[in-house]
Amino acid sequence: MSQDMQGLIMQALSTVNEPELHRDLVTLNMIRDLKVSGGKVKLTIMLTTPACPLKAQIEREATAAVQAVEGVKSVDITLDATVPTDRRISGTLKLNIKNLIAVSSGKGGVGKSTVAANIAVALTQSGAKVGLMDADILGPNIPIMMGITRMPPPNGQRLVPAVAYGVEVISMGFLIDPSKPMVWRGPMIHSAIRQFFSDVDWGDLDYMIIDLPPGTGDAQLTLAQSVPLTGAIIVTQPQDVAVADALRGLVMFEHVNVPIIGVIENMSGDFFGEGGGKALAEKRGVPLLGSVPLDAKVRIGGDQGQPIVALDAESPAGKAFHQIALEVAARVSVLTLAQPEAPIQLQTIG
Repeated sequence: MSQDMQGLIMQALSTVNEPELHRDLVTLNMIRDLKVSGGKVKLTIMLTTPACPLKAQIEREATAAVQAVEGVKSVDITLDATVPTDRRISGTLKLNIKNLIAVSSGKGGVGKSTVAANIAVALTQSGAKVGLMDADILGPNIPIMMGITRMPPPNGQRLVPAVAYGVEVISMGFLIDPSKPMVWRGPMIHSAIRQFFSDVDWGDLDYMIIDLPPGTGDAQLTLAQSVPLTGAIIVTQPQDVAVADALRGLVMFEHVNVPIIGVIENMSGDFFGEGGGKALAEKRGVPLLGSVPLDAKVRIGGDQGQPIVALDAESPAGKAFHQIALEVAARVSVLTLAQPEAPIQLQTIG
């Protein structure tokens, strides 16, 4: 009898769609540990990210579907999560990193590093395992923004990333004299970024956020050609000049076949205006992940090594970054699960 009941419950759950993936929970293999005893039903729904923005909706609809099955007296649903792995990464890199997310901008000064740091911390706060790579080799700012001055001792021949707010962090800023300029040509930048993958003892990561330098130069091409990026986030300010530069950066990623996760409008509000990010997203047919209001606390927190999501999560900017992190996680799940089975062959790092 319980087997018959289990079949009816699974049939009912097959009518419940994951809102972002537009496929049902049974097809997506999200139903685990289903148990039925005397009309009492227990099951686990395995989400595709702990940062799922619609987890409450999924739980509510699944509960209603099961309760509608004749003979069911109570429903106990547990939500858990496992982030899907970008199959191209597992077939290319000798690392336990599930998804690589580049954060880019067409010009400097739009708050790209601030966005990268806050997304990384917000994803960690949601329960994900996150790394943050400062790929702005010539102008590394992530150590200041994350409040870190040094890395732990190396593990043999491998560098050990620093940890702040639960995020594993690597930056050239840990390895150089901050008072001296970096005067490096393209091949040296290329080599440094590759070594950040091959020579760093990364842990098991759901997401690695990669903070790129502004523009469309060596760092962007090195990443796009050497590692399988899950996707790129484009950061812009609202004004036209910033949007024009962001467009060039977005198109560059499109040309090298890197999916666009979406656009973020930073420093939105009266001073810089608003709507430029939305216009760019609509023009290129990509998601607008969100807008972050201009807030002095964001600058103060960055200077003090306290990302706004840690310093004041309930501020308008803190809430905006949290929601953006949820949107990023959802979009990455869509991109990863939509991949073809055959991995793309790229240069192996390691």
